[in-house]
Amino acid sequence: MPSLSRLREATNYAIADAVRPFKNGVVPLSRIIFILVAVIVMCSAAFGEDNPAVGFSTRIDVRSEDLLLQPPGANWSSYNGDYSGRRYSSLLTIDTENVGEMQTQWVFHAGNTSRLEVTPLVVNGMMFVTAANDAIALDARSGRVVWRHPWPISEGLIDDASGHINRGVAIWHDRVYMETDNAHLLCLDARSGNLIWNIAYADWNKNYGATSAPLVVKDKVLVGTSGGDDGVRGFVAAFDALTGKLAWRFWTIPEPGEFGSDSWPGKLFLHGGGTTWMPGTYDPQLNTIYWGTSNPAPDFEGDVRPGDDLYTDCLLALDPDTGKLKWYFQFTPHDLFDYDAVETPILVDAVYRGAERKLLVQADRNGFVYVLDRTSGKFLSATPFVEKLNWAKTIDMAGRPVLTGVEPTAKGTRVCPGYAGATNWFAPSYNESTHSVYFVALEECEMYFFKSQSFHEGEGFYSTGVKHIPSETSQKVLVAFNLDSDSIAWKDPQAGSGRSSSGTMTTAGGLVFFGDDTGSIEAVDARRGKPLWHFNTGQEISASPMSYAIAGKQYIAIAAGSDVFSFALP
Repeated sequence: MPSLSRLREATNYAIADAVRPFKNGVVPLSRIIFILVAVIVMCSAAFGEDNPAVGFSTRIDVRSEDLLLQPPGANWSSYNGDYSGRRYSSLLTIDTENVGEMQTQWVFHAGNTSRLEVTPLVVNGMMFVTAANDAIALDARSGRVVWRHPWPISEGLIDDASGHINRGVAIWHDRVYMETDNAHLLCLDARSGNLIWNIAYADWNKNYGATSAPLVVKDKVLVGTSGGDDGVRGFVAAFDALTGKLAWRFWTIPEPGEFGSDSWPGKLFLHGGGTTWMPGTYDPQLNTIYWGTSNPAPDFEGDVRPGDDLYTDCLLALDPDTGKLKWYFQFTPHDLFDYDAVETPILVDAVYRGAERKLLVQADRNGFVYVLDRTSGKFLSATPFVEKLNWAKTIDMAGRPVLTGVEPTAKGTRVCPGYAGATNWFAPSYNESTHSVYFVALEECEMYFFKSQSFHEGEGFYSTGVKHIPSETSQKVLVAFNLDSDSIAWKDPQAGSGRSSSGTMTTAGGLVFFGDDTGSIEAVDARRGKPLWHFNTGQEISASPMSYAIAGKQYIAIAAGSDVFSFALP
């Protein structure tokens, strides 16, 4: 194929020759038609060079009302599929009877990272993924790259941000939003990948980073940061989706004089942690955002931050229009174990203990699955879901832990769950037909050590750390928690060393999909936990699955290692 410049040159000569008037000054109709055709060819070629999306005719226009759709069907237009955080797909072509026939449709290799944690979004057959700081649009039917927007990885970052992990994008109308490793918010054109604007939203402390997918609510883009172990001050911020202008910011660590500030003497409030490194969920009827916060800093030294350390390890209920706090619930007051509460808060309307309620269910990193009334934050129940749990005896009637006295020491203390938590950021899901929540748990204990430390920019702010216990084993377990019985319905222990970080997705076809601890994507029966299908990716899975449909055909997609896999029935 000739280059665009040569094609333009040839077309220009042809047009010039065609319009040379005859001796009588009249141009024949045939030549006029030729001119029009030539102009169309040249314009098409120009469009093809300037817009790599040429040949992909899908229209991207995700309206606010589209984001309100529950549960998702053909499109998976936000991180959890919809605002509820349930990761429940209404697609049911793939079911318990035929899932064993699923086959690989395509594999996309990202190329610039060895560890993808992204959940793909799909809108009208276009898939959007991230790899490090790159945003990529794919043809969701074939895996073909439509466009790629590269963004350089940042030098000098520390801790989680230095891994350049990105968990995905948000979409609003024809715009794509993503966070970068150094806490910039990018706005891209969904058709071409071209940059529209770039906002640095946490550039005053080098320890800030970002790993999350943004959340679009109404006409605002909500973001958070990582760095809770590194002495930053956490916040949730909202930006105008059109202009990028800051709408509001809620600080998770109160400043002197505000409620809860007694835990943060001196200038410690500037370094108290409480970051917001995973997207929240949203109830449009209550007009409330639910967002989890991370651990306090320094992680393992409690004397310098007396009291409950608000608003760390909390669930925050915020007004999306103003950022004002409606209520909060703290899972682990005065946390000494790094039990971030950023796990997805699932919103469920159901009969619970004999009454119709608007519930919020969260399987927390501290080893308990909580049920709250999401209208008020009232505590309803907490159930332990791991066997290895020694930091608390139980949760009292007010929702506070009854402590055992276990805490980090200079010589080391065995603490269960360990530093990775009983569960973590990887997605849970909720199935409407089984009334069950599905999530991956970790049975593990570790040795916790304490040594006092001062804050220094460019360094972690842990006050020492943890070590693996060689004599003890670790194991990942798929857990089903049933709301009707308020108990664990079943568990599916996995083979492996407990190092995977895959979440779950459940479907109207009666299935639960997840990445197991041996590098396989697996499907089990949602009611019984019986394994029905698996595919070995050959790589560690640190991402959560999703489902979409094109022309009535259902697909299942998940990232593993540096690849994105798509599966469907033959």
